[in-house]
Amino acid sequence: MKKLISIVTPLYNEADNVLELCDRIRRVMLSLNFDYEHICIDNSSTDNTVAKIKHLASTDNRLKLIVNARNFGYNRSSYYGILQSKGDACIMLAADLQDPPEIIPELIDKWEQGSKIVLAVKNESKESKYMFKLRKMYYRFLGSISEVNLIENATGAGLYDSEVVKILREIQVPSPYFRGLLCEIGFPIATVNFIQPKRRLGKSSNNLYELYKVVMLGITSHSLLPLRLMAIAGFLLSLLSILTALFFIIIKLIFWDQFQMGIAPIIIGMFFFGAVQTFFMGLIGEYIGSIHIQVKNFPLVFEKERVNF
Repeated sequence: MKKLISIVTPLYNEADNVLELCDRIRRVMLSLNFDYEHICIDNSSTDNTVAKIKHLASTDNRLKLIVNARNFGYNRSSYYGILQSKGDACIMLAADLQDPPEIIPELIDKWEQGSKIVLAVKNESKESKYMFKLRKMYYRFLGSISEVNLIENATGAGLYDSEVVKILREIQVPSPYFRGLLCEIGFPIATVNFIQPKRRLGKSSNNLYELYKVVMLGITSHSLLPLRLMAIAGFLLSLLSILTALFFIIIKLIFWDQFQMGIAPIIIGMFFFGAVQTFFMGLIGEYIGSIHIQVKNFPLVFEKERVNF
């Protein structure tokens, strides 16, 4: 009996890419000796993405569709899609074709060699070189402060054994940072390197605010170092304030008539400490927000519709 491979694709307004995506995945899987299911999970697209998938699914029962009631974000939708898979292994690929379906055989090959987690790593990208460098800097920074070893430049695409998927079902994480969560599990991780192509069609939904949310989610999910740095910085700034105050008192006592303190140092000090406090309060707010999401314990998504399940 052939093993079943589940392929999960999260979508949002990918009408320009979805037909090519499904066709390339179908051709790759038919060339391999595996059964497969292709689960598309749509984040309440506002274009005709859903209509195109339904048309394809009407003639191919291996293509399945979940339509979310609203846009729950890429992380939650992707994670939920993986939890719905039934295969011996699950592969996640983005819908924008920047995770090429042609890497699937390499992912499966590493899995058959015994790896329970195989991550796709973009060691080179044809996207904006500045954005690529910025992402690399973030991955390095996050890896340096994280309490687990994170895989640098992993896109989130990859293959996950059914045993890993079973563990993910048992973890109650309403807002997961998926790449970090895989590393938290502890299984050895194999990698497949690829060159990330430039997005040809459609428009990315990742604006600056969405990227900021991902950055803060990664930091608050996998590191307590920022909170510890706040305590250290608070102590050092308090010590600096005391030493500065003593310095000014001594200088004033020695040069009482000649030394005029003026208002400038006071204003500078107020703005500096105000900025530091605001930054620290914002960072604490991110951690509190993360706790708030956990406490609400909502499902990852609410479904509107299913096709071919």
